[in-house]
Amino acid sequence: MTFITGHRGARNLWPENSLQGFNNVLPLGVDAVEFDVHLTDAGELVVIHDATLDRTTEGTGPVRALSPEARAATKLKGSDETIPTLAEVLAVLAPSGKALHIEIKIDEAGHPYPGIVEKVVAETVRFGVTERSHLTSFDTSILEGCRTAAPDVARLVSVNKDWAERQGGLAAFLDTVDGLVDIVAIHHELMEAEWALITARLPLERLCVWTLNDEALIAHWLERGIGHLTSDSPDLALTLREARASAA
Repeated sequence: MTFITGHRGARNLWPENSLQGFNNVLPLGVDAVEFDVHLTDAGELVVIHDATLDRTTEGTGPVRALSPEARAATKLKGSDETIPTLAEVLAVLAPSGKALHIEIKIDEAGHPYPGIVEKVVAETVRFGVTERSHLTSFDTSILEGCRTAAPDVARLVSVNKDWAERQGGLAAFLDTVDGLVDIVAIHHELMEAEWALITARLPLERLCVWTLNDEALIAHWLERGIGHLTSDSPDLALTLREARASAA
């Protein structure tokens, strides 16, 4: 069975990376919830995708510069929701029993935040979710840090065409992450283009395809039996998976 992950909660349904989204995505029946974590200079772990505030909030500037007071007052665009902390998100998600894909982000200059891995791991331990979490990143140095800090917590690496080319090509990238991660999450266009190469190296259960929101694309990858599928519209993905199971 293909496992369905709600991307940034379910950003086509509710504001991305919002407590509203995390609360509402759970009753849909997703198998996992994905979200993003940055570290502010004040020491807060905050859940937001971009390294800057401009796209998804009413604020501007780098996320890292937020004080706790400014964070709590910064509204997400089109919403009364504010930027949540990792602790607030885990308080919602921990009781659900769902798998968690926790993406550890880099700062606005493209550098890892010093100490972020250890802080994220400590929160997963505090909320008792380490056994059902994947620590994720595009950056293999971050994942190396995850392996050192928390060798028993599963890891996932993400890659798209541009990132693969910057690493010397997909084959070289897959060599680099061999033994480092449990799941390789590949953008659907690259997955399609390099399907033979990818499936010669990795079993379907270790592959995740992202980010699928179109009915035809979702159905295509469900048909292929991919292990994991990430969607901004997990309600659609779940409906299609159920229909496929009923027809079998």
